[in-house]
Formats: sequence, C-alpha cells, structure tokens
Amino acid sequence: MKSAQDIIVFARHPVVGDEFVAAAERHIEGECRQRVDNHYSDPSGQFHAGIWSGGLGTWRVKYSEHEFCTLLEGLVRVSDSSGHEVLLQAGDHFVIPAGFEGVWQVLEPAKKTYAIFEAASAG
Repeated sequence: MKSAQDIIVFARHPVVGDEFVAAAERHIEGECRQRVDNHYSDPSGQFHAGIWSGGLGTWRVKYSEHEFCTLLEGLVRVSDSSGHEVLLQAGDHFVIPAGFEGVWQVLEPAKKTYAIFEAASAG
C-alpha cells in the first residue's frame, strides 16, 4: 500500500534534467533547445510526469504517446500536416493524442507540465 510519503511534489522532488536540441531530421528552424525534468515514471515504464521547457524554434513531432499538458509560460503553435493549427498560451490545458504528427513551434520561450501515457507494444 502506498502512503502520503509516496506522493511526488515536483518542487520538492529534485531530478537531474536532460537538455537537448531537436534531432537533425526533425529540425525545421531555430535553436530548438529543450529540457525535460522527469519527476515520475511508473514501474511499467508506460506513465511519466514532469516539466518540459523549450526555447525558440520549430521542429516536427510524431506522438506514439498520449500527453496531457498545462502550459505554464510562453506561446506555442502546434500544427498538423493539413495546415490546421492550435495556438497555446500560458494557462492552457491540452491533450495531444497518440498518433498525432505535425509541427511544434515555440514562439516565446515555453514551459509546461506533462503527463504521458504510452501503451506497451503488443509483441
């Protein structure tokens, strides 16, 4: 049985962040600097939660996971291959479903919380 001591409060849970830039094959323009501070992964490795931040830039995305986010800072445009787009600003809560492919563009340096679920592959 889990207790209150098992609750992860991000601000009280130090992590070693991972800093990177968008992979060359996904890079479109800008620096595309990113940082992920993953605060929690479940024992199955299917669920993760933490804080992501990103600098100015544009890159292609392809989601195999479902992701729930709250944009804490910044301005981001997410568009699909058909040209439809969503403009996201601080305070927006959103879900990007598994299977989404498109472009992620950071217009103002951004920070979000995330909760990701990626189903185990059958096989």
